[in-house]
Amino acid sequence: MSTENPSTESPSTESPSTADEPSDDTRPPTAGTVTNLVTAAVVVVLGGAALAGALSLGTGSPSKPGPGTWPALVSAALIVLGVLLAAAARRMDDAEQFTRTSLLVIVAVGTMVAYVAVIGVIGFEIPTALLAFFWLRILGRESLRISIVVSLAATCAFYALFVGALKVTIPHLF
Repeated sequence: MSTENPSTESPSTESPSTADEPSDDTRPPTAGTVTNLVTAAVVVVLGGAALAGALSLGTGSPSKPGPGTWPALVSAALIVLGVLLAAAARRMDDAEQFTRTSLLVIVAVGTMVAYVAVIGVIGFEIPTALLAFFWLRILGRESLRISIVVSLAATCAFYALFVGALKVTIPHLF
């Protein structure tokens, strides 16, 4: 008969930390209910605007879908998700407050809008290289050498894939 008492050994209650999660010191403060509601409203408004655009394209029928069918489905999903987000706004504690670094997302979206606006005018190659360079150098804070090499390599790869291999009809210089 053993005299050892297994209850004297206490199991470890510590959870393993992961390197991917920022520490509590460096995380922005959590967002409040108002921020969550504003975010949900933005999602619903964007979904509604996209749905209006999709419906203007024509959705067709289930047997013969139109060009707006898939965008309408995605837009409807955005609206539903926005409403669900609004419903859970009070209980959420994992959303973060908007900070100065949140502006980087707005800058990234703005550069994508500019990219789409100029691609039809001057072609695919120059805007793609400039967008990639801007994102790497300014938003990603990569070195000048890496930004130049990766933006040019990505542009060449996209050109080879879309124009060369897939024969996509996009405006291009060459």
